[in-house]
Amino acid sequence: MNRIVGIDYGSARVGVAVSDPLCIFASPLETVPSAKIIDYLQKYSKTETITCFVVGYPLNLNGAPAQAAADVERFLKSLRKAFPDIQVSLEDERFTSVLAHRAMIDGGMKKSVRRDKASVDKISAAIILQSYLDKQNASAKTEL
Repeated sequence: MNRIVGIDYGSARVGVAVSDPLCIFASPLETVPSAKIIDYLQKYSKTETITCFVVGYPLNLNGAPAQAAADVERFLKSLRKAFPDIQVSLEDERFTSVLAHRAMIDGGMKKSVRRDKASVDKISAAIILQSYLDKQNASAKTEL
């Protein structure tokens, strides 16, 4: 089954989300230590066909790359080296943590769960991926 993988990269942890086989919905998958993310993705790719990685790219409000963009750039080099045949797309990740917290509150999650940064990271990855999927599906509809 084809999957698109969403990634919210951080220097300590990486949130990972995955699309459904029809590439309509994004679901949080896992939070992985940053040092182990390439190994995790290689293992995941042995059971699922990854057609694209969507990586959240940190931007400031003015649209310029944020300070964390340098970390993401280093990660992108490693990702492209490990998966040279898989497309990598960047998606604006501004406000994803705020949206993740809002989704957790709206979903009725307890405060103790909302404090867990690992939960926020994988939900942020799902938000990044869902944004990408929505754009792809909207452009596919306009082409019809």
